[in-house]
Amino acid sequence: MTKLFNLFNFNQKVDYKTEILSGLTVALALVPEAIAFAMIPGFSPLTGLYAAFVLALITSIFGGRPGMISGATGAVAVIFVGLILELKRHFPGIEPEEILNYVFITVVFAGVLQILAGVLRLGKFIRLVPQPVMFGFVNGLAIIIFMAQFPNFYQKGTENLLAQTPFLIMLGLTVLTMVIIWGLPKLTKMIPSALVAILVVSALVIGLNIDTMTVADTMKDGQSIKGGFPPLSIPNIDWSWESLMIIFPYAAIVAGVGLIESLLTLNIIDEITETRGSGNRECIAQGTANIFSGFLSGMGGCAMIGQSLINTSAGARARLSGITAAVMLLVFIMFGSSLIEKLPMAALVGLMFMVAIGTFEWASFKVFKKMPSSDVLVMILVTLITAITHNLAIAVLAGVILSALAYSWENAKRIRARKYVDDNGVKHYEIYGPLFFGSTTAFSEKFDPLNDPDEVIVDFAESRVADMSAIEALNKLTERYLKAGKTIHLKHLSPDCQTLLKNAKKVIDVNVLEDPTYHIVVDKV
Repeated sequence: MTKLFNLFNFNQKVDYKTEILSGLTVALALVPEAIAFAMIPGFSPLTGLYAAFVLALITSIFGGRPGMISGATGAVAVIFVGLILELKRHFPGIEPEEILNYVFITVVFAGVLQILAGVLRLGKFIRLVPQPVMFGFVNGLAIIIFMAQFPNFYQKGTENLLAQTPFLIMLGLTVLTMVIIWGLPKLTKMIPSALVAILVVSALVIGLNIDTMTVADTMKDGQSIKGGFPPLSIPNIDWSWESLMIIFPYAAIVAGVGLIESLLTLNIIDEITETRGSGNRECIAQGTANIFSGFLSGMGGCAMIGQSLINTSAGARARLSGITAAVMLLVFIMFGSSLIEKLPMAALVGLMFMVAIGTFEWASFKVFKKMPSSDVLVMILVTLITAITHNLAIAVLAGVILSALAYSWENAKRIRARKYVDDNGVKHYEIYGPLFFGSTTAFSEKFDPLNDPDEVIVDFAESRVADMSAIEALNKLTERYLKAGKTIHLKHLSPDCQTLLKNAKKVIDVNVLEDPTYHIVVDKV
């Protein structure tokens, strides 16, 4: 437990210049993405910016991976789309301000669950997510982010496309943004290409006075980007059982998705820096940050792969870079609001298109023919579930379950038996493959108590009794032979299998005989 709260390594050498410059670059790159992600569920840009500030600051101070950046993310933002639809279905006529209160309390609950995950040291369970599930997860997420941008090409508040000229301007500026983001890294990586793209497109729009949609146009009348320190907000909701039953599932989803993305990002940064972060400490930091975010008017979030890579690529390895990014982001909110409102939406849409394209695992298509058909099916199903339901946690959970079932099915087919009768008339069954819940039926079908000789030996030298279902299968098998008046011996059971059988004395009635060559379990007669 001490390691969870051992925050600083005072022996670590910190390059202050690199950390501060890298933090400034990350702060600039955070602004457009925080705004864009906030707009996915229709929130005010300030909601995303406040979340980015709070998450970046707290996780940089308390997190388990120095150099990793957290903020408002698409993975969490898309979850609130489903929550908002659910709230509108249960509470017709609910006001936007009331919806935000439900969102904030959902983020707080999610933070509590994440802290519990860290205290209970559940961070290691990220290893149980199979690669096909991860492919499907990120592919579905990419599709959601991509589709969420299309409303920007429609007239505000309608389902009609923009008129021809505004549409072509919007499309052209979006493509220009994407080209810059794609092409600039081929020339230089000193400045984030996303930041340069937004600055160039914004300069063109403002300098040439191009009539196109801006961030200010997406907001309601009287709404502004200008803000101060994130205001304290105590969510005021209807604390009924119905409300809690709406909130809690989405809080669990936010917690799960946030931890999955954060822990995956942590693993990536570990590989790049050749160091090891603490997954459990990161869970606690993410939870703490989300609790503060919920009470400070933020939409919540998690680790950001893109910003984390920008930070580490610049050479940042300590906590100072993330702290600098958070502080500079707050400075932008307080003193740069007028510039933020002039940002053209085409630049943000282009950025989000590139985020979606970069998020999608195009390599997954290349391994289709190399992957087992069950893995391909799992990947496709997880992608579809994610894209259709917007429920990333359910999609990942479904994928893990499907992968586990596919694995169990493949192992169930591996159990087999080599049969022969020795010179003494004793029939031997040499079992190969694991005996567990999935293989018990095939195991039982291999025996013929009525026609077998009076004595039978079942050899488990190449097998293993794995679970309660296997014990029950052995119990039924011995009963079948006893009913036929015959003797059955279980041979070459491994020590853990014998322990499992001894612990289940009430289920299977056997003795363990010590033998100098091998151990035999013999039925009581």
